[in-house]
Amino acid sequence: RSDKPSQRSDYTYQRHVDWIRAVLVQLDLQGITLVCQDWGGLIGLRLVAEHPERFARVVAANTMLPTGDHNPGEASLKWREYSQTVPVFPTGSIIQRSVTCPLSPEVIAAYDAPFPDESYKEGARQFPTRVPASPDDPAAPANRKAWDTLVKFDKPFLTAYSDKDPITAGGDKVLRKLIPGCAGQPHTTIENGG
Repeated sequence: RSDKPSQRSDYTYQRHVDWIRAVLVQLDLQGITLVCQDWGGLIGLRLVAEHPERFARVVAANTMLPTGDHNPGEASLKWREYSQTVPVFPTGSIIQRSVTCPLSPEVIAAYDAPFPDESYKEGARQFPTRVPASPDDPAAPANRKAWDTLVKFDKPFLTAYSDKDPITAGGDKVLRKLIPGCAGQPHTTIENGG
């Protein structure tokens, strides 16, 4: 367990970018190899765009940098709705449904442990609503600006996506098409991965 902000309004996309940027700048990190997945990409790719000189290479797995200019897809919209309407947010069960092999009760309990009650789950519930799903989303302009840099990013950029993630499916093809650093890389698709 750890202390977490208790209000949903505390969980903004920009605030998380700002927090991670502060770490990057304070530690004066250079030559970074970014390995990002899910929200790690939504945050990390923004930082790659803001500070490309600090990054040596990127590995992106099941993530994207959405601008809200394209339909996020049915699975994304259903996940967003579920996160807001389910009375009890079953963290461990959600993880179990997201992987392709059974998890032991102890592992599921470990995923539930940081969230002793619903008040600890405000961030987990809020994050799905923070992914830009429309052009007027508050994060959309910053993500569009980030893409202006990413389409010129020519350092090694590798994608490693699974083939069974209904939300990020196809994101790897977009990255490979738009980011010059993807050219000639040994991209991989993880078979039967969620």
